[in-house]
Amino acid sequence: MAEEPKQGEEQKDWDLWLKSRDPEAGNALVKRYMPLVSFHVQRIAAGLPRNVSKEDLKSLGMFGLLDSLNKFDPSRELRFDTYASFRIRGAILDGLRKEDWLSRGTREKAKKIESAIESLEQKYLRTVSPKEVALELGMEETEVCTTMNEQFFANVLSIEETGTDNDEPEAASRFVSGDRNAGQPESELEKKETVKELAEAIRALSEKEQLVLSLFYQEECTLTEIGEVMGLSTSRISQIHSKAIYKLRNILEKRLL
Repeated sequence: MAEEPKQGEEQKDWDLWLKSRDPEAGNALVKRYMPLVSFHVQRIAAGLPRNVSKEDLKSLGMFGLLDSLNKFDPSRELRFDTYASFRIRGAILDGLRKEDWLSRGTREKAKKIESAIESLEQKYLRTVSPKEVALELGMEETEVCTTMNEQFFANVLSIEETGTDNDEPEAASRFVSGDRNAGQPESELEKKETVKELAEAIRALSEKEQLVLSLFYQEECTLTEIGEVMGLSTSRISQIHSKAIYKLRNILEKRLL
């Protein structure tokens, strides 16, 4: 019963906003859906360098939320939070693409690490661990993982098509799901092979690493929430996440670059 007044109040705000763009109603809706911005900021920030300000990401996300309010069409029978999530995430990623946020020092360090990985893999004829690379370079294992994860995320951003100027979230879903390759058997076969290889790589991870990835990417939990579930600190969850991504990076990078 306690939820009914809230639902009625929200509907009233929507009616005022859609009919007359009432400023107070608009402000109320922004406040109501601000948690969506915070959610996507935290998820995206998990893979970014520490020098990237969460406040900057929040500002980008706010543009996405405001854009959602201005362009939302309830006649489409699409939930606003679904539509807004697409716009918010797209606005943040677009903002990141326009900035060279990966420092020169990080890029140079990444090249050094990649060179060491290549050399060690040729020496041992197998995939090497972050610990082995760290020992080779006299670095901390966490520094190796963090640097390579940051570089990998930057590479993904640099090649990913934006798609955010399209008013159709469904179009973005088709792009992500690979429907743009419909009618191309080679692309479908390659996609299936990639999924198979990735699944095999995930099975090779430790139980903790698999659980963290599952909770983060499938259940969409934040690192803090995962820490609460597993009884570990947020920093420890971040370390497990970084190490897992490092192990998977080689497979994904070969497909994306």
